Amino acid sequence: MRNLLLYCVFFLVFFPLLAISGVLNDDVLGLIVLKADLQDPTSKLLSWNEDDDDPCGWIGVKCNPRTNRVTELNLDGFSLSGKIGRGLLQLQSLRKLSLSRNNFSGSLNPNLSQLESLWSADLSENNLSGSIPDVFFRQCRSLRSISLANNDFSGEIPPSVGSCSTLAVLNFSSNQLSGRLPSGLWSLYGLRSLDLSGNSLSGDIPMGISRLYNLRAISLHGNRLSGRLPDDIGGCLLLKSLDLRGNLLTGSLPETLQNLSMCSYLSMGSNSFSGDVPVWIGEMRSLETLDLSSNWFSGQIPDSIGQLQLVKRLDFSHNGLTGSLPESIGTCKSLLEVDFSQNSLTGNLPTWIFESGLQVISISGNKMSGFIQIPIATDETLKALDLSSNGFSGGIPVDIRNMHGLQFLNLSWNSLSGSIPASIGELKSMQVLDLSGNRLNGSIPPEIGGAVSLNELRLQKNSLTGGIPSQIANCSSLTSLILSQNNLTGSIPPTLANLTNLQTIDLSRNRLTGTLPKQFSNLPHLISFNISHNLFSGDLPAGNFFDTIPNSSVSDNPGLCGSIVNRSCPAVLPKPIVLNPNSSSPDHSSDSAFSPGSLRHKKIILSISTLIAIGAAAVIALGVITITVLNIRVRSSAASQSAAPLALSDDYYSHSPGTEANSGKLVMFSGNDPDFSAGAHAILNKDCELGRGGFGTVYKTILRDGRPMAIKKLTVSSLVKSQEDFEREVKKLGKVRHPNLVTLEGYYWTPSLQLLIYEFVSGGNLYRHLHESSGSNLLSWQERFDIILGIARSLAHLHRFNIIHYNLKSSNILIDGSGEAKVGDYGLAKLLPMLDRYVLSSKIQSALGYMAPEFACRTVKINEKCDVYGFGVLVLEIMTGRRPVEYMEDDVVVLCDVVKGALEEGRVEECVDGKLGGKFPVEEAVPVVKLGLICTSQVPSNRPDMAEVVNILQLIRCPQDSSEEELS
Repeated sequence: MRNLLLYCVFFLVFFPLLAISGVLNDDVLGLIVLKADLQDPTSKLLSWNEDDDDPCGWIGVKCNPRTNRVTELNLDGFSLSGKIGRGLLQLQSLRKLSLSRNNFSGSLNPNLSQLESLWSADLSENNLSGSIPDVFFRQCRSLRSISLANNDFSGEIPPSVGSCSTLAVLNFSSNQLSGRLPSGLWSLYGLRSLDLSGNSLSGDIPMGISRLYNLRAISLHGNRLSGRLPDDIGGCLLLKSLDLRGNLLTGSLPETLQNLSMCSYLSMGSNSFSGDVPVWIGEMRSLETLDLSSNWFSGQIPDSIGQLQLVKRLDFSHNGLTGSLPESIGTCKSLLEVDFSQNSLTGNLPTWIFESGLQVISISGNKMSGFIQIPIATDETLKALDLSSNGFSGGIPVDIRNMHGLQFLNLSWNSLSGSIPASIGELKSMQVLDLSGNRLNGSIPPEIGGAVSLNELRLQKNSLTGGIPSQIANCSSLTSLILSQNNLTGSIPPTLANLTNLQTIDLSRNRLTGTLPKQFSNLPHLISFNISHNLFSGDLPAGNFFDTIPNSSVSDNPGLCGSIVNRSCPAVLPKPIVLNPNSSSPDHSSDSAFSPGSLRHKKIILSISTLIAIGAAAVIALGVITITVLNIRVRSSAASQSAAPLALSDDYYSHSPGTEANSGKLVMFSGNDPDFSAGAHAILNKDCELGRGGFGTVYKTILRDGRPMAIKKLTVSSLVKSQEDFEREVKKLGKVRHPNLVTLEGYYWTPSLQLLIYEFVSGGNLYRHLHESSGSNLLSWQERFDIILGIARSLAHLHRFNIIHYNLKSSNILIDGSGEAKVGDYGLAKLLPMLDRYVLSSKIQSALGYMAPEFACRTVKINEKCDVYGFGVLVLEIMTGRRPVEYMEDDVVVLCDVVKGALEEGRVEECVDGKLGGKFPVEEAVPVVKLGLICTSQVPSNRPDMAEVVNILQLIRCPQDSSEEELS
């Protein structure tokens, strides 16, 4: 600190005199002052010595050899931290400044652009924050390239950016910038590259972009831009790369795009574009990448795609495309990757699929059928082939051996039959083989061991017979071996225990016999081992993973013994008898299990079990009769109440101008009910109120066709966006369909009245089930687990479409008639003009306790991890039966803190809801509670993604709990 003060005094007081006398070089002084402001943990700047006559020999410094003035400063990746000080302003000959990949913090010095010679500044990948100063661009001199990418800048892009007429490269990507695109951007006539991706920019893309006649590349992906693409975008004739993926853009693609004859990269994925894929797309002859994935395109794939002779990658996945794959694609000689997955394509596999030199083919999730036919002379370039979830039939072709370079093969969930060809073992590069969910029979060929590079082998849900071939042990890289739900017999080959990379083994639901190899306990990476529903016998391996294996993973094996299955193993004489400290039998005799007392005890247990089974059957029968009677009464009551169609009453319309009743717009997304496409009549009765929430009041009504509906009248009309923005957001929510989401069926709009029309869910909300139910209405352990998993799946689905719920709480989780969880009120905050603290505080007060701590910080970007936090609180609420926040007389109890304290004291089991009466599997309940705590971590980056949460829950789940579902 003392040296820093001395340098500052020296700089401010004595520098003018010293400069005149030439005692000290200006650049030496400036760099020493810069160094004084920095922390240099790796001593990279050790060579910077104030006693030197000039800095030209210092690391990271380059000088003009004639004047010895600094022209370039490159400190990339030096691990420096601190603020970028004013010492840089002394480097009057500096042309290139590069400080990327450090830990610089603070704001951007607006005077930096005053350096007359500076033409390139790269401050990317630091921790700079605050807004970008408006004055920075008003006073720029010769600046041609500026990169502030991968920092924490916030606020709007300053309008003055259009004043820096010398700019050729502008990169503000991966920050927290918001607001609209300033129209001044289109005044930068010399601009060649524009990258504003990975921010939160919103609004339309303004007209005028065609004025950027020098533009070569533009990237706006990962924002919230909306509206249609401007028609004049085709005027940027030199454009080579256009990346708009991951926005909210709508409408059809403008025809002017076909004028971009030099464009090689066109990415429009993850938007809401609609209509047919345009025929003129074939005119963009320079295209190498064409990405139209995750939109609403429909119709057939045009034959004109065959004109794209330079295209290497085609991605049309996740649309609504129909028809067959056109043969013309086979003429695209440069094509390497195609992805047509998740559409509604039909027909057979075209011949060009295996004859065009493709490296990656994905056609999963369509309606294609016929045989899979592989030509004898097949290109060896194919690396990945995914034909899963279609209707392909016949056998797996023997000529699969010709694809020598194949690394990924997924033929799962088709109707393939016959045996697995031995030639599959000739694929030496194969890493993933998934043939699950077919009708394959015969034995697993021993030759499969020839696929020595296998990481994953999935053959579950077939009709395979015979034993597990020992040759699988040749696949030394194997991490997952899934052979469940077949008819396999015989024992487990001991050689499988040599596969030290194994993490998952699932042999459940077969007819395997024998004892388990003791060497399995030595597998260092094993995390899941399931042999349930087989005929294994003997003791389980001991140690490591098997010390904590859940009972569900070994259940329904009558011959297994040991402490895990609560069945003592018979001693083997003449070896000495060693008492098992985990044994449940108090008798020390080796034959105590066969003593008369033991037999009498078994008979008592058997008779009690029989009585319990009979009693349970009687209770179930009585319940069925009771529910049937209640249903008949409810239906007759509902019929009497809804004999005539319900309508919006005159009293209801009295709250808005008299013309609104006739001018409102009603849209039903199903599009197949003309009775409800012309107005708002017959959809709401205000007397049938179901409840009130932060965003509105919910009513139940009966449509003319007899369907019950839930109508949400939004109570935030004064804050709702314009009709165009409202309809765009609602239509986006209407597209998101999932079994665990309440389906949005339509909407009604007038300027002062907005209604959302949802499916009606009959079982009430989760809050009532947890906190207001008793007796037979209490949620069982299995019901609670299914609800948690259903919520997780729905959130993972929302996040896949970049939709954040924002308002998770137990009252927004509905339970349908079959006990399935359905998440409601998702994405409603996006209907408001902006997601600000007013919305969060005044409209979601009832979510107190579920809100992530980052909501309180204005500088933190709200993202999917906020939903993960709310999900974690929900998990703890479901597991404990307690509210997230409970108010006592002298204290406020936060549920997360209570459970965390119990975990630290080793008494997690005590937190589980006492209403369950101890009827829950501890080996499942404890991991679920721990998962809930992980999701409520105070640090967002420590929380898992919802897709990861789903995978974890599926690993925790007991197989017998879902046996009926798996066998269906």
